[in-house]
Amino acid sequence: MRVKVMGAGSQLAVTTMAILVLTGCATHKDEQASAANSSDKEQERVLNVIDVRAEDRVQAVPMNDDEADSFGALGQPPIYSSMQGTYQGRPLNKHVGDYVKNLTQDLVSNMEYVSNKTPVAVTDFAMLDSDLQHTNLLGHQMAESFMHELHKYRIPVVDYKATDYIRVTSEGDFLLSRDYLDLNSSLPIDYVLTGTMAKHQGGVLVNARILGIESRAVVASAQLLIPFYVVDALIPSNSNGKNGFRDGVKITRG
Repeated sequence: MRVKVMGAGSQLAVTTMAILVLTGCATHKDEQASAANSSDKEQERVLNVIDVRAEDRVQAVPMNDDEADSFGALGQPPIYSSMQGTYQGRPLNKHVGDYVKNLTQDLVSNMEYVSNKTPVAVTDFAMLDSDLQHTNLLGHQMAESFMHELHKYRIPVVDYKATDYIRVTSEGDFLLSRDYLDLNSSLPIDYVLTGTMAKHQGGVLVNARILGIESRAVVASAQLLIPFYVVDALIPSNSNGKNGFRDGVKITRG
């Protein structure tokens, strides 16, 4: 049996190579552990982050690091205001009509008996916590938008506010009226689309339904929350008076 004797230099080289191999393995394990920790932290960061920016707003533009909106979120668009001070807010890419469109789709999806041969009338939406005889600009606008959406579905819509004549005045020429004495009391209406509104945290909760004019039976219903910033984008015509901004101060009717 032959025994090969290695010199001191060879033993040192082998020892050095072994140390390098072990060091490389340890470094590789450390890199894997670091990558895993980074991945876990990134996943945890993604899961814990809540996007508080409203989805219905336009793409955000960069802001200073110390600027935040009312939600506490950074990177929101700037606030715009009209020259008269009647409007102040951020730009929107959706309006009330877009939410009425969603409500109409829900109504049509569970609608019964209503067809292209059953005329429908649309009333203003009333405040839920009132005697159901009070509304506002949102209630008026939703009625107008519902008439448009129902007509798109080829459902016959009767505008009962139309008079038999055109009234010509110094203020303009008008066909519509809210004076019941000017309106026809006998109209071919089979169903009525109506509903209520309730102020809610973050917006206005809208309850819409279609009723049989004779049976009072509910043949379709829908519910949706319209965000407050979409509702506030509606500007009343008297915003320079009892409501709105005057001399830089917001005036709110009590």
